[in-house]
Amino acid sequence: MSKKNKNNQQPNKEFVFQKKNYLFLFIGIAFIALGFILMSGGGSDDPNVFNPEIYNFRRIRLAPTLILIGLGIQVYAILLNPNKKNKE
Repeated sequence: MSKKNKNNQQPNKEFVFQKKNYLFLFIGIAFIALGFILMSGGGSDDPNVFNPEIYNFRRIRLAPTLILIGLGIQVYAILLNPNKKNKE
């Protein structure tokens, strides 16, 4: 048999994340999207012609760095606890 609550009260339903968490999640998504946008392009329409543009700074260093920063922001947003209060 199942147990019933004494007062028939439903538990308090709250979201797991708060507004601050979602803000950081969207900022992280924007960094990741910007990184992928910067990484795109640079190819050649003719397969017999090599285009050295594919190895420039933007595609090799900047875009992957932005993606890693975005992933770091995502992890921070998940671990952030906005309800944490200093207990003194």
